[in-house]
Amino acid sequence: MQKIFDTHFHIIDPKFPLVENQGFVPDYYTVDDYFQELKEMSIELTGGAVVSGSFQGYHQDYFTEAIAQLGNRFVGITQLPFDTSDEEILKLNDVGIKGIRFNLYRGLSALPNDIRALSERVYHLCNWKTELYLNMQSVDQELEQLIFALPKVSIDHLGMHKCPVDKLKKIVHANIPIRVTGFGRVGYERDEIQELIATLYSENPSSLMFGSDLPSTRAKERFSYDDIQLIKETVGSKAQDRIFFENAEKWYLDK
Repeated sequence: MQKIFDTHFHIIDPKFPLVENQGFVPDYYTVDDYFQELKEMSIELTGGAVVSGSFQGYHQDYFTEAIAQLGNRFVGITQLPFDTSDEEILKLNDVGIKGIRFNLYRGLSALPNDIRALSERVYHLCNWKTELYLNMQSVDQELEQLIFALPKVSIDHLGMHKCPVDKLKKIVHANIPIRVTGFGRVGYERDEIQELIATLYSENPSSLMFGSDLPSTRAKERFSYDDIQLIKETVGSKAQDRIFFENAEKWYLDK
């Protein structure tokens, strides 16, 4: 059995509403579906983070049931309107939501100052993390400054598209985690993914956190055990636990 803390997956329950995004509505994917798929791959969960996708908009209701079914070592990562009240944020925290996500890759248009203000507010209210879904290839100076200004921030999907590796080295040197997720959607070939993981791990062994990206909505290729095997072959047996679960457990579960 391969142990993982799954830092990025979606639950898409037919009991709760979805929002069409760029013409896309996903198939359903329940907690039972998720558990079954990982069981078939001989993957043992030590916990994880269930993430709101663009197709869930600002709906929050599904989190209560999903987190209850997943277990107490799982957290929710949500999307919020900028005018969400402190009272509502605290209620969501009680449900088990422990982070906010800004989807700059699929349609969120917001001023950096607004993102920073909400990120700082949820951090000071209840120690929430911030996750950024963006294209590192197109990150300009203003957005880069925002990344380094946010409290407890991390980056999704290896930054999505190829960029100068020094950009990502700068990120991990600042102890900003990068999620090793979505191999079927990123703008890297598999040999390039291996090279990038090896480079970033050598720069900061605490900076990489694995995620399945299930059910791989809109990805060219679905997550499979081959993605786990790629990481094992890249970093070796002594280092792999840090990427697969140790770094993420410290990030999500340590107070």
